[in-house]
Amino acid sequence: MVTDVEWARIRKGLRFGQVFEGTVVKVPRPGAIGIFVDIGLSVGGFVDVLLLPSEGEDWPAEGTVADFEIWWADSRQQIRLKPYDSRYLRTDFTDFVERFRPSWPADVGQPVHDSGPVTPEELRALLRSDGSSASSPETGEVADAPSGT
Repeated sequence: MVTDVEWARIRKGLRFGQVFEGTVVKVPRPGAIGIFVDIGLSVGGFVDVLLLPSEGEDWPAEGTVADFEIWWADSRQQIRLKPYDSRYLRTDFTDFVERFRPSWPADVGQPVHDSGPVTPEELRALLRSDGSSASSPETGEVADAPSGT
């Protein structure tokens, strides 16, 4: 874990859509949680289950080296990533973005900022629009880092 000051310094240098080559270091529950990725920074990278294919066997395996884009980073000291390779991306990604993150095309290339946690009203609106309790990078939920990272 890095200090808050170090995290702020790292985050200041990140841009949405910035591509990093990374190695998948942990796939705790394929099809259920997400994957942990080492992108060579002192903070961990994580790809949420919501951005991965629906079938766990289509996820990149531990040890896979691939490109990942910065999807989100806030005060939680974890970089949220999205697969750059469409083989590892949910099949309906375009529809997903239109529904849950319509600002993504405009965000690409912009500096990562910490907009703070989602308000309860924003979270309720998100849950109502989807009809489920799915998490997203903006909900404030943090995946547990794998041991040893």
